[in-house]
Formats: sequence, C-alpha cells, structure tokens
Amino acid sequence: MHWQALMAEIDRMLGWIPSWFVGLSLVVGAILLALSFYRVATWLLNRAFGTRLPLLGVFIARTSGPAQLALCLAAVPLVLPLAPLDDTIRTPLMRLFVVAVIALIGWISIRVVDMSAARYLQNFRDVTENFVARKHVTQVRVFKRVTDTIIVIITVSTALMTFDSVRQYGVSLFASAGAAGIIVGLAARPLLSNLIAGLQIAIPQPIRIEDVVIIENEWGWVEDIASTYVVIRLWDWRRMVVPLSYFIEKPFQNWTRDTASLIGVIALHVDYRADVPRIRRWLEEAVKQSKLWDGAVVNLQVIDADARTIELRALVSARNAPQSWDLRCEIREKLVAFIRDEMPEALPRDRAILIPSADDDADLLRRAGTPEKVRAAARN
Repeated sequence: MHWQALMAEIDRMLGWIPSWFVGLSLVVGAILLALSFYRVATWLLNRAFGTRLPLLGVFIARTSGPAQLALCLAAVPLVLPLAPLDDTIRTPLMRLFVVAVIALIGWISIRVVDMSAARYLQNFRDVTENFVARKHVTQVRVFKRVTDTIIVIITVSTALMTFDSVRQYGVSLFASAGAAGIIVGLAARPLLSNLIAGLQIAIPQPIRIEDVVIIENEWGWVEDIASTYVVIRLWDWRRMVVPLSYFIEKPFQNWTRDTASLIGVIALHVDYRADVPRIRRWLEEAVKQSKLWDGAVVNLQVIDADARTIELRALVSARNAPQSWDLRCEIREKLVAFIRDEMPEALPRDRAILIPSADDDADLLRRAGTPEKVRAAARN
C-alpha cells in the first residue's frame, strides 16, 4: 500500500515530464546501474583473488563483454514493467531485448570456443620443430574459425528471423528456385568452398602452421590459416594472402610436410685438373665443423662435364629450410676460397691452340737469321 502511494506521489510530482522520457530514463538508469555493479564486482574479485588466482583475471578480461551485456539484459526487464511507455515504444524495446539475448548467446558461444581453443593450445607453444604441436595448432585454429563463422551466421540469421518481414523474405528467398536463388547460390559459392576447403585442410593437413612452401614461385612460411584464406610469410618479410581453396585445387610445394630437415645443393664448375677426392675430403671436414649441419648427409659428386669444365654437386643437410640456406651459403663461400688458395689449378680456364701465320714465319726468319735458330724459336 505504501509502495503504491509512493509511486502515485512520484507520478503527481513528475507529471509534467513526458512518459516516454521517464520510461527511457528508467531503462538507461538500469543499464548504468548494471555496468556500475559489474565494475565494482570485478574490482573486488581482482583485489581479493587476483594474486592467488591469476587465471581469474584472464577469465574476467575475456568475458567482460558478454558479462556486461548479460547484466544489462537482466536489469532492463526488471524496470521495463514500471516504465510508463505505450506499445509504440514498448514493442521495439522488447524486440531489441530479444535480439540482444540472441546476440548474447552467440557471443558467449564464440567466447567459449575461443577460450577452449586457447586452453588446449597452451600445451603446444613451440611449433618450430615440433610436428605434433604444428598439427594440433593447425587443426584447432581452422576448426575454431570455422566454428566461429558458423556461430555468427546462425546468430545473425536467428536475429533477423525475429522480424516478420525479414523472416518472410528469407523463407521465400531460400524456397524459391528462380533467378534470385541462383544468384544467391553463386554469390555464396566462394565462401562455402573456402569453408569446406578449411575442413579439408584441418583433417588431412596438406599444410600446417610454419610449413615451408613454394607457391606462385614464392618461397615462405605458412604464418596463419584463417577461415577463408592463408597468410604466407615470404622470405623478404612480405605477406602473400591466398584463398584456402587454392591449396585444394592447385599444386604447390611443401618442403616440411613430413620432416623439417632438408638437403641443400651446392653446384660448382672446376677445371679438369681438379683433385676431386681432395675436394671431397675437405668438404666433409668443413661441413662437420659447421653448427648448421644436422649430421645426416654430406656428399660430393661429379654430375656433368663439358668442353671447358667439370661440374661438381655437393649435398649437405640441415634441420630446417633457413638453416639449409645458410649452410649452403657458408659452404659455397668456403669451397670457393679453398679452391682459390689451395688448388688454383682447379679454377676454370679457357684453352686454345695458336697456329702461326705466314707473317709470323717471316718475322721469325728475320729475327733468327738461320734455319737452326728458326726451328729453335718455333720450338720455344
């Protein structure tokens, strides 16, 4: 009874204020009160348990958005019946409240998926040399992004279906077999093909995070696998963005599909007088002293010969592609220096046979004077 009398007195005192303004003020006040309650509650929790439970702070930070929205959605229905609003304002507010609830459910679902993926990937942080870690990181990232995309599509579709006009349009559009349906299907084909390609990449895994690939004649690492595209970090720090469907429909090179170790090739042309066994012995010693060699492969072969030189091919192995490149450069530089300083006769050179002409013979006769001297000069 006292409550009704109080409300009547307030209504008499504030009767000059429009009813819609009073109603909206109640709604805004409830929202501000809910946000203030969240700030105070999180501050008290961090102050009381922040040092003992560090994960609590991470959880609060990652769920701040959905938690604040949930408190606002809980506070608005409490004051909405008290607000003196007519149906022209109350109905849109209720519709907005329903859409916000749907958005909250989708938001919470995405947060749960993201937190679950992050918690699972804490055990797989080193992806450089760990193939198991690269496998799990690739699968979890692709599945997480595909799941997030599906959640967003379902949330938006459900929210739009709450409006009668949109629901009728959507039903008629998807039920129609006419030109509009064909256009929508063609427009959605790239998105759907990339989503399906993401699932195909996540399960058989033709590529993984930090795989070394050659694509479109560019060499680089797989930096990120999104829901519709892949980011390739090229050797000169550029980024190449490639659709997911590319890796299903077109050929490419994956240098680290089963193992990160690679065999590097060093080609060198030397003269026919080169002592190949000596070069081979020196190569083995030089490679063994390098920190980049993985201890697996070192070899030197004569693979070709032409009119001027013979071609040597040295094979050296390393733990991964960057180390293989550095090892090849290091051994090539040392090999050139060894041949230049220790075996100069192995340097490539041009050979020619000089045939004297008639003018050269006459010049020799004038200089020598006698046939014996001419023959001696010719022999020299």
